[in-house]
Amino acid sequence: MALPPPPSNSSPDSLSKTTVDKDLKRIVQLEKATSLTGSRNLNLGFGLLFLIGVWIFATFQTGGVENNAILIVAAIVGGYMAMNIGANDVANNVGPAVGSKALTIGGALLIAAIFEAAGAIIAGGEVVTTISKSIVSTEAIADKQVFIWAMLSALLSAALWVNLATVLGAPVSTTHSIVGGVMGAGIAAAGITAVNWKVMSAIAASWVISPVLGGIIAAAFLAFAKFFILYKEDKIAAARRWVPVLVAIMAAAFSVYLVTKGLKRIWKPDPLVITAIGVAAFVLSLAIVKPIVHKASQQMENRRKSVSNLFTIPLICAASLLSFAHGSNDVANAVGPLAAIVSAVSAGTVAAKVTLPIWVLVIGAVGISIGLLLFGPKIIKIVGEKITKLDRVRAFCVALSASITVIIASTLGLPVSSTHIAVGAVFGVGFLREFLTNRRGRPAIPNAIRPQSLGPRPVGADVVSGETTPLHKAIRKAQKRKLVRRRHLMTIIAAWVITVPASAILAAVIFKALENLL
Repeated sequence: MALPPPPSNSSPDSLSKTTVDKDLKRIVQLEKATSLTGSRNLNLGFGLLFLIGVWIFATFQTGGVENNAILIVAAIVGGYMAMNIGANDVANNVGPAVGSKALTIGGALLIAAIFEAAGAIIAGGEVVTTISKSIVSTEAIADKQVFIWAMLSALLSAALWVNLATVLGAPVSTTHSIVGGVMGAGIAAAGITAVNWKVMSAIAASWVISPVLGGIIAAAFLAFAKFFILYKEDKIAAARRWVPVLVAIMAAAFSVYLVTKGLKRIWKPDPLVITAIGVAAFVLSLAIVKPIVHKASQQMENRRKSVSNLFTIPLICAASLLSFAHGSNDVANAVGPLAAIVSAVSAGTVAAKVTLPIWVLVIGAVGISIGLLLFGPKIIKIVGEKITKLDRVRAFCVALSASITVIIASTLGLPVSSTHIAVGAVFGVGFLREFLTNRRGRPAIPNAIRPQSLGPRPVGADVVSGETTPLHKAIRKAQKRKLVRRRHLMTIIAAWVITVPASAILAAVIFKALENLL
């Protein structure tokens, strides 16, 4: 007797249901895409409103200046540059905290916007160097009109390059962007001899020094945290002993960082005072944090996640202080050339250092915050989530590395980029994770599942460490876990390498266009 055929899964009802599910999925995807496009258009609209506001604000501020049209145009370009700094550069300060879930994206945007603006307005300084890091000699561009076009070209080229990098999802150095712009405009205006190539070579060296140093320091602190706390049998006892010490080191580092970088435009203490501030911050923090950690640990489970939560408050403080210091330093990238143009138009002279009008500083401060709020989430997510997975211990090591690396580099007189340091630190903790994970858990290839082509296991081969033939090594390599996304690594490195030449070429083209048109 023949058996009945098995029930078919392709009945009209099931086919209809599958079709409906696919249609619904397409509708959801379309709705998401439409929502994303609408959000982008809305953000672009708000950004345009800000630039219109800058136009009106600058018109009132320069009403009594003869030929103030160039000042209004420069103010709009300065506001555009400030927005791009906020969209790209600020992500490095809050990205790790967001990636580790210590802060929500909304909380991070709010904190960073407030502290960036505060740093720019409070500690942005009254005097800025107009020719960034003495890239081009003021004697080489003594003509006022040529100088104005050169500064405007440098500012616009840097803004366009940082904007493009943000669209591509690459965190780049805005300092290097403006340096490249000044160099390109200077060469176009006065020739190749106008550039200080010694300074440029030092900046080029920082492309390597910044990320490598940041990565090494971050990896070193993460290794310490793993071997002295997270890998211990009694994690609670280890946390009580070492977490206060790590937080105290962070407090000392950020105190020194804030004094040497964040407040350098309004206060320049001598090295002895700076050292005393760092030691006092360490001792005071240790005394405050130790009982807090002891009390918090009494109700904790003996798990990594519980220990990791102890770093939440330090991470939030770190994001705030990094934003303050960044605002005080990098506002000059947005308004330094603008201040130079204002000085040249108002005073009729070209100077290496000029007084920074408060209205110029306000444009930079507000622009950075606006750019962060409107366009910052993209780079924040890349730095905090897309490169490697960050928990709060890893994010803490990244933030600590950022401050310590800047201090070391400043002491040695090395020009470094805070962007490169922070991103290098993220890669550093990611590659250390990858190395330790693969070293601790390298699986052997059982004989039962060995491909026929491998043949018998070689005599004397170590079961744990791997095989001896090239084919065994290839399989072992394929088995290793990849905890760092290489695609982002290559994109970021490529963007770093071409930042200075790209902004320089763009600035030279803009300068020549302005020179021929006007």
